[in-house]
Amino acid sequence: MRLWPRHPAAIPICLAATMEAQDWAALRENMVRAQIERRDVRSPAVLKAMRATPRHLFIPEDVRRFAYEDRPLPIGHGQTISQPYIVGSMSDLLEVRPTDKVLEIGTGSGYQAAILSQLAQQVFSIEIVDALAKQSARTLRELGYRNVTVRLGDGYLGWPEEAPFDRIILTAAPPNMVQALVNQLRNGGRLIAPVGEGTQVLVIVDKDAQGRTQQHTRYGVAFVPMVPGRK
Repeated sequence: MRLWPRHPAAIPICLAATMEAQDWAALRENMVRAQIERRDVRSPAVLKAMRATPRHLFIPEDVRRFAYEDRPLPIGHGQTISQPYIVGSMSDLLEVRPTDKVLEIGTGSGYQAAILSQLAQQVFSIEIVDALAKQSARTLRELGYRNVTVRLGDGYLGWPEEAPFDRIILTAAPPNMVQALVNQLRNGGRLIAPVGEGTQVLVIVDKDAQGRTQQHTRYGVAFVPMVPGRK
């Protein structure tokens, strides 16, 4: 497994764009107000992070003009970036604290990791697609998200050498809850994941101080399947 470490310097990303920075900022503010804030996302920290994060820079140029619309978008390799509301809602439900160590399964474009990096102390993110792992690590590094480490690997295995984690989030759907990931959740921690084949639901797993778990569902979702690594 390959690992991309946190980079010591923040280098502004240089990507071709047809819009001015203030135009993107206006679209982003409208996204937060209309799609996120008016619904059920209440965390000030999550709303602040979504206002600060340039979603368009995590999206391929050919679909960048749709960056702040309320829908998922393709990022290549059969993967997508989730619609902004889902990112905001899941981040809110995860209830990340500033001292938390977070594991993300499914780095994708790196956008969710960028949001989490502003909420947590450390973010460890696993991506199974080599090209996406490289691209997301580069984007996060160039945009200055220093507390995110991206790893190429099998999300079903988690990241045992960095466990336990205070929070775990899955951005792809396994057919059933992954026990290996539940095992890597710290006592008092929370895991959130889309689960199911065909019909999917968002599932929250809470682990109490004694290590007992309680699971409940929130709402229906539609994520790409979580792909296991090759044996």
